[in-house]
Amino acid sequence: MTKTLSQLVQQYPFPQYQHWRPIGADFIAIMAQSIWDSWRNLPGNRGDLGAVQAHLEAYLRIVYQRPPRSDLVALFVSEPETHPWMSGEFDALSYAFYRHAFELLAKSTTANELVLLRRAFTRRVGRSFFAQIQSLLHFDLPDGLNTAGQYKRLRTTIQQIGAFLIEQGYLHEHFAFRFDVNVRRGGQWIHQRSADFLPNLQNGLAYALYEMGNPAILPSAVYLFHLVGEAQHHSSRIVEELFRRMGCRASETDDFDPTGFPPQLVVELWEIRPH
Repeated sequence: MTKTLSQLVQQYPFPQYQHWRPIGADFIAIMAQSIWDSWRNLPGNRGDLGAVQAHLEAYLRIVYQRPPRSDLVALFVSEPETHPWMSGEFDALSYAFYRHAFELLAKSTTANELVLLRRAFTRRVGRSFFAQIQSLLHFDLPDGLNTAGQYKRLRTTIQQIGAFLIEQGYLHEHFAFRFDVNVRRGGQWIHQRSADFLPNLQNGLAYALYEMGNPAILPSAVYLFHLVGEAQHHSSRIVEELFRRMGCRASETDDFDPTGFPPQLVVELWEIRPH
């Protein structure tokens, strides 16, 4: 039986997230455009921002015990530059838009297709965000991932993304996307040196470890996953788009147990394959 948001907050509290931090204007502007464009183009969407606002208000009351602003959704969509955004507000907005998007998708498709359509929505947001951040940060993207020089440019671009996410407040203090991997996945140990990444990729499968320090949307990601089976994965979809543009299929695994890592980190094991 699916639990309610209130029940999930009791089961998975995030007391450290009650202290909000500022979120940068560039991040908000890019994310607002990415989410809005992806949301408004969903099949069957009549543009009902009232439904999104209702989800936002319920989330702010239940998760943060804070009175919601009646114009917060409208500001996010039309005038994001006019408001000094805080992490809890973005967490609530992300939850509200994705919750409504996933509800719309559930009405317009079969259960077998729904999992794929939810993930496709998160990827559209990530692709839009990447296109805009590329224009802002001027990535030096290689056209493939076959040589040591291309691999170096990949790592440089990933570090640019991480620095932006920290500077803008989406992540708190820590970002690492490691190609040195030494972890257990189920009953299998995965050992990969950074120097092994390209040979492994050319043989069909390479790994990476993605560490995020207290991402702003961690509470809503946990709650959305338990409510509907899919979370936003904002930064993961951005990095996935980077790999796609370099001719690779890349994504986090769903069976990696990060127990043993510091509790302030969200840690994902990634698989990267050539297209």
